[in-house]
Amino acid sequence: MSTSIQTQPVFGRTKHIHMVGIGGIGMSGMAEILLLRGYKVSGSDNSESETTKRLEELGATIYKGHSASNIEGADVVVYTSAVKAEENEETSEAIARKVPVIKRSVMLAELMRMKYGIGIAGTHGKTTTTTMAGHVVQDGAFDPTIIVGGRVHSFDKTNAVVGKGDIIIVEADEYDRTFLRLSPSLVVITNIEAEHLDIYKNLADVKDAFVQFANKVPFYGAVIVCLDDPEVRSILPKIKRRTISYGYNPLAQIRAVNIQQESFNSIFTVIVENKVLGEINLTAPGDHNIKNALAAVAVGVELGIPFEKIKSGLERFSGVFRRFQHKMNTDELIVIDDYAHHPTEVQATIQAARKGWPTRRIVAVFQPHLYSRTKQMHKEFGLSFFDAELLVVTDIYPSREKPIEGVTGKLVADTAKNYGHKNVIYVKNKADLPQKLKEVTKPGDIIITMGAGDIYRYGEQFVELTNK
Repeated sequence: MSTSIQTQPVFGRTKHIHMVGIGGIGMSGMAEILLLRGYKVSGSDNSESETTKRLEELGATIYKGHSASNIEGADVVVYTSAVKAEENEETSEAIARKVPVIKRSVMLAELMRMKYGIGIAGTHGKTTTTTMAGHVVQDGAFDPTIIVGGRVHSFDKTNAVVGKGDIIIVEADEYDRTFLRLSPSLVVITNIEAEHLDIYKNLADVKDAFVQFANKVPFYGAVIVCLDDPEVRSILPKIKRRTISYGYNPLAQIRAVNIQQESFNSIFTVIVENKVLGEINLTAPGDHNIKNALAAVAVGVELGIPFEKIKSGLERFSGVFRRFQHKMNTDELIVIDDYAHHPTEVQATIQAARKGWPTRRIVAVFQPHLYSRTKQMHKEFGLSFFDAELLVVTDIYPSREKPIEGVTGKLVADTAKNYGHKNVIYVKNKADLPQKLKEVTKPGDIIITMGAGDIYRYGEQFVELTNK
């Protein structure tokens, strides 16, 4: 990414922005954009990482750990939903000094307000769809700014691009109702499910939030929706803005036909309003990724981008870290890592592998994420692995949560067994996974590590062990 882009500050007298939890995927992308726009950026995080090192190279001051002294000189302090402002040393000190303290979403909304904003929302597929749409708009010569919730191979392995154009494309997260602070001109809704039930009361509450988000679009904007998703279809009568539909559904305005899936590739023909536009060869397997690509096509069509540019943008898509990312690819073994941490995502990932390699044995290696999610969804998880011949489950990655009595990874493993899965192994200690996988895998297997925690590390260790 070029570091030469400089602009005048746009937040009045604000010149020094301090970010609590700067190493997080959402904060780091915003920090990069602010740095490249000429702001002084400092931030704190509990641990050093490639991300914090990159930000230091771009000019940020990074503090390891939290301390009241870290905010010295800051004009504003930004924090994420994972931080409790009243308990954190830095945000508490800022409040005491009457320094403005704002959530990440407020800063994102300010960045978005200055441009034609495109917000990519949905329970699943946001990161991939945002990246694909970003590629399409780049190839359409709009030079957009892009903020993604994952590291992107083609974005110099980071999660943000600063463009000189008038368009900003952002991943619009529904967690903590964050996306309701944004003011997009164009919205994409990929799908809706009951998720983040620590924030929302139920599915109806989730759907209401998506309706509110869609209706924030101005009169000249549009809402792009996946017609294949039943919950998205159910909110259409409440959306008061122009809609553009996509999907496999024959009634969708933008469709994919003549679909072929093999290995890591998906080939399909795009039809828009019953007119054949042409074929796309996508380096991303699975029906879910074809639909993500159709959403990006819809963005391109709405912006008037010619199909050959839409096609070139999608065909140079090379993936996002931890989204069906291959770690090993030999004749004997394929190792894939995926961020799937919800039953629907798990099923989609395994089915993508099944369609890509229909005759090979799939070994699913799953690390549940959050005690609350595991407790609420262990039955759904138990039913999600039946396209995998072997299921290996390890213990829960807790993230921000405290343990819940009786809720462990074994709950998922036992539920899968109770529903009739014949080959389930529970490995309590994740450190034992590489050796266990070496013992149970066979030549020709496809191993997929899945989860939103640190499961990828143990897949990488298995690859190292195998290569010895």
